[in-house]
Formats: sequence, C-alpha cells, structure tokens
Amino acid sequence: MSTKTRWSFQWKELHAEVIQSGLCTGCAGCVISCPHDVIGYHHREGEYRPFHLEDELGPDNCLHGEKGCTTCTRACPRFRDWEPEANEHLFGHERADDDVAGIYSDIMLTRASDDMVHRMGQDGGLVSAILIWAMEEGYIDGALTSFLDGEASDWRAKPGVAANRDEVLASAGSRYTYSANTLAIDEARERGLEKLALVGMSCQSSVPPVMWHRKVGKISKPIVFNLGLLCSKTFDDAIFEELFWAKYGLERAEMVKMNIKGVFQIWTRDGGYHEINLKECHDWTREGCTHCPDFAAEHADISCGGIGKHSDWTLTIVRTDLGREIISRMIADGSIIAKPGDEDPGAIALMRKLAEKSRARWPQWANPDVRVGLPEKR
Repeated sequence: MSTKTRWSFQWKELHAEVIQSGLCTGCAGCVISCPHDVIGYHHREGEYRPFHLEDELGPDNCLHGEKGCTTCTRACPRFRDWEPEANEHLFGHERADDDVAGIYSDIMLTRASDDMVHRMGQDGGLVSAILIWAMEEGYIDGALTSFLDGEASDWRAKPGVAANRDEVLASAGSRYTYSANTLAIDEARERGLEKLALVGMSCQSSVPPVMWHRKVGKISKPIVFNLGLLCSKTFDDAIFEELFWAKYGLERAEMVKMNIKGVFQIWTRDGGYHEINLKECHDWTREGCTHCPDFAAEHADISCGGIGKHSDWTLTIVRTDLGREIISRMIADGSIIAKPGDEDPGAIALMRKLAEKSRARWPQWANPDVRVGLPEKR
C-alpha cells in the first residue's frame, strides 16, 4: 500500500518554481494565507507579484519555511498539481480532453431583471444581481471584489469589500487593469464578515479550491461562494498614458466605460465611442498573464463574461451544485432572466477558442495535466 508523501514545500520552492519561472499570476493567495505575515505584495503597475519581507535567508528562502511552514505553496493555484487537485476537490474527477474550458453542467445567457442593476453592471449585470441576491438570501454577508481607486475617472482598480446593494453597484463594471481581490479579505475580517463571495478573474477563482484541497486552514473557510470572470488577459496601468493618451488622445479622466468585444472599446464623457485594435494593446499585457492557461474561470461555482452577439446578456457557465442552486433559485423568483446558451452558439464556440488559446500559453515544461486536450506538435 502506497503512502502519501508529506507536503514539505515552502517559499523556497514557490519562489523558484512559480515566481521566478513566470507562472505567478499575482493572485495573492500566498500573501493572504501566510500565518507569519512575511509575504508582501506590490499592487501597482509593473509589479502585481508577491515578495518575501524578511531577508535573513535572502529573498528566495524563508526562515519559517525552513522550520516547517508550508502554507504559501499549499495556497498557490499554480504550484505543482494545482489543476487536477482543484478539479478533484470540486467535481470528484479530473478534466477530460474535451473539457478545454473546464468542467461544467450548463451554459446559459442571463441578465439582471432589475433595470438599475442591469444598467450599472457590465453586459447583463449578472454578477451584481447574484451578489445582491445572495446577501438578501443569507448565502453571503459580503464579497471580495474590486473598486476604482480614488476618483472614478482614475481607472486604477483596487481590492475592496462590498457588503450591501450600494457597495455592490459601486463596484460594478470592468476595468481591465489587475486587482488581486483576495487581498480584501483583511478588510472583510475587520468588518466582521464571516461568509464571503470571491469575485475574481480566473487565476483568483482557483485559489479557494486549491486551499481547500491542500487544507491550508482557516483563511479559506470564510470564502463560501466563488464567482469567476472570463479573462484572456489584463493590462498594465501604463497603457492609459502610453497608448490611449499618447496615440489616440484619449484622456483617462474622460473615460466613463470600457469593454472588450474583439476590440478595446472606450466610451468618453462627451458621448464619444472609440475602438482600439487589441493587437496594439499586446505590449501592455500584464506579465502575470503571459502563462495563465485559464480563460474560463474553471474553478468557480459560476463563471461569467460578456462574449457573443448579445452585448446586454452575460454568458453564464454553471459549474458546481452550489452554482446551479443559486442560478435556479434566481430564475425561479424572477431575479434574473435566462435563456439557453444554444441561442448563441457563436459565444460558446468563442469561449472554447479563447480557452484553447489561453491553455496553450501554459509551458510544456510545467505540469502536463494543464495541457490535456490541446493538439501538441510532434
């Protein structure tokens, strides 16, 4: 009978295999889980990655790790067997060749019934509608999400907590610069919130199930619901000055909304609408996105995004039993309107195409399970 190898990996291995190798997405799972508070994080352009605060053993090793602390590697959703472990925890089995966009039970198109929620939210307003409903129904008492830092026209995203309808609506909309929403958990604890939703991009939505599977401890327990956002990439904040302003004369303070629908769409305060070719934006891709294999937020309870022909509906991928329960109850009580995903087959095909494209970023020298289903060159 085989025995399971004792988990002994610490910051030294995390630094070498994830951070220095380029696999680190900047999700901050290691930061929030560290019981000794010795992992820092730069939440600013050109950074978005963890670093060690103590220098006794240098930046690539940890005194606590040498004494047996392994929490940071247990929390990391890019360390070793992260994907099969998350799938096993959530679904009880690994992903098959055809599950290139992850394991799910249903795909539908949804939109918020409430006109204000629909208007203030992105695309169909589903995320805002779910958070408001889940608070009212007692599933959660707050959400780890993102807000705009300072003035709304600044467009710098920052982690924050939404614990009521007004805060949810204040956090609505997409930014396309990175926000490690997991970092808001300290604020949630200070506010006495015990049941949390995590709203995050795909890299962040893998944090809770990896933590649960590897038995990280109490830091993961408050996160009871996981909403994932479809995400090909995020951009460094410098794109505002170096591309939007320098080439197109689009001032950051004048932007009122942005979206990506095959092109980078920008609406301005004067009623103007502008499109920028995504190829032009490529040079400002955030470093942490270059190897990320997960477009479809595969380890969320519900994954959602605005792709397809219907700009005011949300493509909604229901993955877990909890996700199905919440979506079904919201449809039943009229909180959201839903129709089959098959009504927009192009959106489903695009999801798969973008999922394959993202998955192909994962390097061949890393865990091969992540590349299952991809046609490999011989």
